[in-house]
Amino acid sequence: MHANVGDILLVHGHVVGQKDRKGQIVEVRGPGGAPPFLVRYDDGHEQLVYPGPDAVVMPAGDES
Repeated sequence: MHANVGDILLVHGHVVGQKDRKGQIVEVRGPGGAPPFLVRYDDGHEQLVYPGPDAVVMPAGDES
């Protein structure tokens, strides 16, 4: 998985009824755009994320 600062990380819910989480990548700490990513979610919470197979990186400006 590769990302740039400003990209969106979308993590799909794990169980029925759990909403997807979407946040902006504010820092890429791995070499060459690799994880981990520091992600800021809509509620202002920041979290260091090592994305799993349930996550997708969307390029900045492609949030539709």
